[in-house]
Amino acid sequence: MTTKYSQRRINLVFRLAIIHVGLSLLTVFIADYFEFSWLRNYNIFNVVVYFLAAIIAKKGILNYARIIYLLASNFGIGVIACYVGKYGSIEFIYMFNIGLPFIVFSFRREKALVFLFTAIPLVLWTLLFITDFNIFTYRKLDPAIAKELIYPLAVSSAIGLVIFQLIYFLILNTRYYHRIESKRLEAIEASNAKSEFLSTMSHEIRTPLNAVIGLSHILGDNNPRKDQIQNIEALNYSGKILLNLLNNVLDFSKMQSTTIELDNIPTNLLTATKQIKKIHEASCLRKGITMNLEIDEDIPVVWLDIVRFNQVINNLVTNAIKFTDDGSVTLRIRKINQTGKKTLTLLTEIIDTGIGIPKDKQETIWEAFTQASTNTNRLYGGTGLGLPIVKSIVNTMGSEVKIESEINKGSRFYFDVELNIASEKELKKTVKKKTYSFEGKKVLLVEDNLINVMVGKQILEKAKLTVDVANDGAIAVEKLKENEYDVVLMDIQMPVMDGYTATVEIRKFNKNIPILALSASVFMEVKEKISECGMNGFIFKPFDPQDLLDQIEAAVK
Repeated sequence: MTTKYSQRRINLVFRLAIIHVGLSLLTVFIADYFEFSWLRNYNIFNVVVYFLAAIIAKKGILNYARIIYLLASNFGIGVIACYVGKYGSIEFIYMFNIGLPFIVFSFRREKALVFLFTAIPLVLWTLLFITDFNIFTYRKLDPAIAKELIYPLAVSSAIGLVIFQLIYFLILNTRYYHRIESKRLEAIEASNAKSEFLSTMSHEIRTPLNAVIGLSHILGDNNPRKDQIQNIEALNYSGKILLNLLNNVLDFSKMQSTTIELDNIPTNLLTATKQIKKIHEASCLRKGITMNLEIDEDIPVVWLDIVRFNQVINNLVTNAIKFTDDGSVTLRIRKINQTGKKTLTLLTEIIDTGIGIPKDKQETIWEAFTQASTNTNRLYGGTGLGLPIVKSIVNTMGSEVKIESEINKGSRFYFDVELNIASEKELKKTVKKKTYSFEGKKVLLVEDNLINVMVGKQILEKAKLTVDVANDGAIAVEKLKENEYDVVLMDIQMPVMDGYTATVEIRKFNKNIPILALSASVFMEVKEKISECGMNGFIFKPFDPQDLLDQIEAAVK
C-alpha cells in the first residue's frame, strides 16, 4: 500500500515506536534483574513488535503500524502494571495513551479508530483497579522496591509524556492556525485583485455605455420626429441590454458573496416589456425564425423590480434564440391567479422550437460556466453565466425556474411569481416627468472622459444648471479653492489625481460642499471607500438622468 498519509504522521508513529523499543529494552533489563523471566520474555517480544511497527510506519503503511503500536503499548503497560503492582503507579502512563489516538489518527476521517483506541486504555485501567492489578499475573514486585524505585520513574514518565503530548498539540495548533491565516490572507488578496480587475473593467466598459444611454436620452428629449421615436427608444434599450450583459458578469461575482436585493417599483408590464420584441426581432430575422410576444392585456400595475425581471427575460430569450435554428421563440406572460386588488400570480414562459436539452443535463445547466454539452460552447458560444444568474434572481423573487425540454423539439422555461398590485396613482408618481428648479445653481463636473463631459453637460445645462468642468482631481481642488459651487460631481478613476484623493484634499478646506461620486463600480469596497474619504453620495455610471438630477436636487437643498 502506498502512503496516503502526511509525512508528519508517518514520522511521529516511527519515532514513537523507536522510543518504545528503547523503553521495552530497559524493562527487559529491570525484569531480568528482579528475575521476572515471563516479564523479561514478554518485553523482548515487545521489542520485536515495536521494531516491526517502526519499519511498517517508515514504509508509509500506517493502517497496520498504528494498530500494532497502540495494541502493544496499551497491553504492555497493563502487563508491567500487573507485575509492579499498585504501588508502582505504572497505570498513570495510560493518561498519555488516552490522548495518543488524537495524534496518530485523523479525527475527521478515522473517527471510529480514535474512539476505539481511546476506549482500550480506559477499559484496561478500570480492569486493573477492579482486579487489584491481577489481570495478567498474581506475582508482584516487592512493594518497597515498587515505591522507592518504580514509582518515581512511572510518575515522571507519565508527566513527561503528557507534557510532550500537550506541547505537540500546541505546535500542531500553532502551525494549523498559521496555515489558516496564510490562506485567509491569500484569499483576501485574490478577492481584492478580482474586485480591482472587475472594477476597472466595469469602469472602462460603462464609460462609453454612459455616452450611448445618455445621448439616446438627450435625443429623445429634443422633440424627435415620430418616425425617430421608436428607433431612439430601441437605441436606449439596446444600451441597457448591453449594460445588462456587463451586469451578468458583475452580478455573478456579487452573488458568490452576497444576496441580491430587489428594488420593486410600480410597473406596467405591457409598457415595460414592449421593447423586448423589437430588440430581439433582428436576431430572429437573421436566423429566419419568428419572435412572438404574448402578454395578457388585463394585467394590472404591479410592484416589481423591472430591471431584474427584464434581465431574467432577456437572458432566457437570448438563449432561446441562440439555440433555435427553425421555428419560433415565444415570450408569454399570463396572469394565472388574482386575489382581489392585493396580489396576483404571474406566469412567465419562454418557449422555443430549438435543439432541446437532454434530461441528464437539465440540472447541470444551472451551474456557473456549465453548458449542455462540450459542443455547445464551440457551436453557439456564451459564458455559461446567464442561467445561474436567472436562477438566483428568480429564487430571490420567491420562485423557481422550471424546464420542460425534448431533444430536437424545443424547450420551455417557466416560473411564476406572486406580486403585490399597485395603483395607477402610484405608477403615475414614478413615470411623471419631474421639473427641477436649478436657476442660479452651479455644479463642478470632475470627469476625464470628454464624451462623458459632453453628455453630462447637456443633461445638466438642460436642467438650468451652470456647469464648470475639471478633467482631473488636481484641477478640481484648485477650482474649488478659487470658486464657489453648490455641488461637485466627482468621477473616481482619473489621471493625475483620482476622486478619492481629490475629495480628501477638498475636505481639508471645505467640509460642507456636497460631493457626489460618479462611479461605474458596483462593489461594496468602492462604496465604503467613497464614504470614508468624505463624499456625500453615489451615482452609478451609466447614470439615469432623472436619478442624477434627483440626487443633485437633494444635495443642493
